[in-house]
Amino acid sequence: MLIEILAAAGGEAPQTSFGFWEAMEEGGPVAWSILGVMIIMSVGSFYILITKYFEQNKVMKEYRSNRAAFWRAGSLKDGATKFDKNSAWRQLVDDGIRAGDESAKMTDSLESHDWLHGTLARSEASINAKLAGGLPFLATVGATAPFVGLLGTVIGIYRALIKIGATGSASIDQVAGPVGEALIMTAIGLLVAVPAVFAYNYLQSRNRRIAAMLSGFSTDLQANITSNGVVKPTLPAAANKAAPKAAPAKAAPAAAPKK
Repeated sequence: MLIEILAAAGGEAPQTSFGFWEAMEEGGPVAWSILGVMIIMSVGSFYILITKYFEQNKVMKEYRSNRAAFWRAGSLKDGATKFDKNSAWRQLVDDGIRAGDESAKMTDSLESHDWLHGTLARSEASINAKLAGGLPFLATVGATAPFVGLLGTVIGIYRALIKIGATGSASIDQVAGPVGEALIMTAIGLLVAVPAVFAYNYLQSRNRRIAAMLSGFSTDLQANITSNGVVKPTLPAAANKAAPKAAPAKAAPAAAPKK
């Protein structure tokens, strides 16, 4: 009976809700600002990943599809039309043709060769630089996102210590909010940084593959220009047409009956 009276006098125990939004509200404007920065980093990272992936696919697919047709053309100018007008391969061919025409006017063969080689190298470098656009942002996000989350963690721990000092109590209901906010900020920082690092390494490896393709194509192009079209890379044989079906063999004549 006494226990029931004391329970009725005390009323219901206070209900404390914990969750993401509660932790963010506990953090205040600072926590929301850090979350906004994290969202911008994450959206930017995925945007760069998607756009660069399709850009790289277009470059590699065009090379594989039109390489044979380009080298089988009668001249470099005719072969250039096999590539899209604004493609990386068309840019390299056009720069090579222009450099070949200009180098032919030079009296020194060594200077002529260096001019052609330098022009193609500059063209490659500009294409590679364009393909690498956006990757520094991924690297920056991968390197700094954990520290931005750590800033929220430090602020959350600091708020928890402030509450402990103000109330003189380290009970869980006093520090759960700030500590929860701190842990959430750390997790968000990692969730933003890890995909950015993976995206950076993946796109970088594909860019290296494209750079190797550009270098090989540039070397073949230079050899073709300096040899006046004589030197060309070895191409795979064209697919043979289906051979006509062989006529069915005539049946052997039946043996004459014995008498």
